[in-house]
Amino acid sequence: MRRRLLALGCATGCLVGGCGALPGTQQRETVTVWLMQDSASADFLDRFTADFERTHPNPRLDIRVQDRTGIVAKVRKALADTSGDAPDVIEVGNTQVPLYADGGRLADPTLESMRDWGKDDWLPGLAEPGKDGNQQYGIPWYAANRVVICREDLFAEAGITRPPRTRAEWLTDTEKLDSGGDQGIYLAGQDWYTLSGFVWDEGGDLARKVDDFQWKGALDTPAALRGMDFHRRLQSLGAGPKGADEEHPPQAGVFAGGKVAQIVAVPGLVQAIVRQNPRLKGSIGYFPVPGPTAARPGAVFTGGSDLVVPRNTEDQFAATAVVGALTGAKWDTELARTMNDVPNKTSLATAVSGAEGVAAMAVGAAHGRATPNTPQWADVEADNPIKQYMTRVLNGADAATEARRASRRITGELAPDL
Repeated sequence: MRRRLLALGCATGCLVGGCGALPGTQQRETVTVWLMQDSASADFLDRFTADFERTHPNPRLDIRVQDRTGIVAKVRKALADTSGDAPDVIEVGNTQVPLYADGGRLADPTLESMRDWGKDDWLPGLAEPGKDGNQQYGIPWYAANRVVICREDLFAEAGITRPPRTRAEWLTDTEKLDSGGDQGIYLAGQDWYTLSGFVWDEGGDLARKVDDFQWKGALDTPAALRGMDFHRRLQSLGAGPKGADEEHPPQAGVFAGGKVAQIVAVPGLVQAIVRQNPRLKGSIGYFPVPGPTAARPGAVFTGGSDLVVPRNTEDQFAATAVVGALTGAKWDTELARTMNDVPNKTSLATAVSGAEGVAAMAVGAAHGRATPNTPQWADVEADNPIKQYMTRVLNGADAATEARRASRRITGELAPDL
């Protein structure tokens, strides 16, 4: 953060209620904010900036939109910068917070989270990855998660009058839909994000922390194996590839082909579907991923973004004020409406209730989860043993044997000395 002819003793006072500066000598200090491309529209950022600068007399905002390609290396470099030119607030992926918090590079706004920001109401899939012990380093901003995108016309033709509310109903309905040349569901064999939700619903995990420092792969537990078995049964009711993920080929294009009744994806994918096949416009619906019982929807992997304050900022107070404003109820709900995202709190879900796809997403987000909260998880995903495990099981290999193999590999990446 750059200080421009502003006395240190006056800086905090200006943020609260203004201060008397010598005529001709005061210039606003600048808070530099890095936000990711496509996270917020230009109009939203203009409106937020005008409102923040009006209600906070001193700081001037310098919002710089960043390309997502290569962002991890760029953020790491910024967190190590001691020149005074580094950003003061950074948007990061929710599951990336442990990577950046490692080594003490982030400021700790835990007090503000508890006292001012209502942390107990945050979506768990955004909040949990931002924690390290009792410290809250990542502040939830917005979320996105998978729902079931469906062809309402094919459901009607099959005599299905309402979306399934349990996994058993989902299987039954999908069997009906899987006929006459139509796929009941297109589910890629290596869609491990969707598998994660089935595992969590059974009480299992991808990996579990065994002490303060070490993690162990957990795909071989009975609960995780039950989740994999449900994935196998559901995946068999379509022609999804057993040896590829949902991007190979992109499932939007497969759904646009007109012969698929369901996919599991974020609602925003519908834009690409309708662009490729405009005739499907008006026949697409959404519902939350069903859970084991009708009491609550299924668990889902929650993606999205947190905001962090680098420890090397020269004015943590001003940077924290920006985070508080962006993640507060007013602007967080405005962002959700503008970008069709899920707000950061369950209590704000009504803000998107008018958009069917986002409303379904918000219901699932209340029970969302994230990947294991360790910086080493990125090493697991680099050559993902979960994908290989899924393919082997779908091709007929013994699930327990393959789960043990995959769990050992996960353990090796997360805790080499275990």
